[in-house]
Amino acid sequence: MKNPTLRKGYTTGVHSSFAFKNALESFISTSQPSSSITNKIDNDDLDVTKGCEITVTISDNLKDLVLNQIPHKPYILKSKTNICKVYAGTGVGVVTKHGLKPPKDYPAINPVPLEYLQELFQKATTYKNNLTLFCAIGVTNGKQIALKTANAKVGILGGISILGTTGWVKPISSTAYIHSIETELNFAKQNSFETIIFTLGNSSYTKAKQNQTSKSYIIEIGNFIYDGIKLALDVGFDNIILYTGVAKSVKIAQGFKNTHNRFGSIDFTKVQQLVKIDIQDATTIKRVQELLQDKQKEDFEILVKKKAQEQLKKWFNCDIVCIVVV
Repeated sequence: MKNPTLRKGYTTGVHSSFAFKNALESFISTSQPSSSITNKIDNDDLDVTKGCEITVTISDNLKDLVLNQIPHKPYILKSKTNICKVYAGTGVGVVTKHGLKPPKDYPAINPVPLEYLQELFQKATTYKNNLTLFCAIGVTNGKQIALKTANAKVGILGGISILGTTGWVKPISSTAYIHSIETELNFAKQNSFETIIFTLGNSSYTKAKQNQTSKSYIIEIGNFIYDGIKLALDVGFDNIILYTGVAKSVKIAQGFKNTHNRFGSIDFTKVQQLVKIDIQDATTIKRVQELLQDKQKEDFEILVKKKAQEQLKKWFNCDIVCIVVV
């Protein structure tokens, strides 16, 4: 059942546009360098940018801005004879590789937020002419926040990305995490990788790294089994390998599209049907494995893998290789 108390939140793109509008209107009124600060509204999403502080500064002198020190080109907003050059401020990343929506050598700002800024710039400068402005969008501690994302892996350096499509961060969907998976998939496709390896957790990632080839690309998808594989298929990958532990394989076999505990727990009555001994006192898969003899344990792991692959086949109507890490 959907929880009615879950809160939505605005994306970093929407918050940036709020601050941009305020800073731009202030500059137009005063002809002085203007900054606006906003905090990303807290919500019930699993988003590392929750509560982050976004600062937008606008001036007619580039020297008034504090920028990401990685050399980059600005986006150009236009309105009649007016222009505004938008740079990555401190804490907003710069794109250093091809294959992402923001082009290489530009700030890591997605197309939809840029459209917001363009609309706001046109509206605010309707009665102005010959303005040349400079804008920096920055995020306090953005470089540290980015360490919790896959930004560096795909070549976004020095900070986080400014995201947004619909403007809303949906609760529980972990919009930012899913967007990160999609970004990595697009990057892998554009850079001619042939196989996508999804991992769930540190053990599966370590095992996947041992078997990685030059044509395979590893993406850590947390608990987002269904979303991750669907995105990979949508992007155009037909060779997908999933590395996962035994417990999460059991969850997949039992039909969990997301293996986070908030979406439900393993049904041990069904697990009992897969083993030939009494496991009534077991409340974890680890405990089940402890109760099994070596051959029984091996048979259980093989059966779990088979059931998980069968469930994946039902969902996607194609073969997804499932490797169970023990």
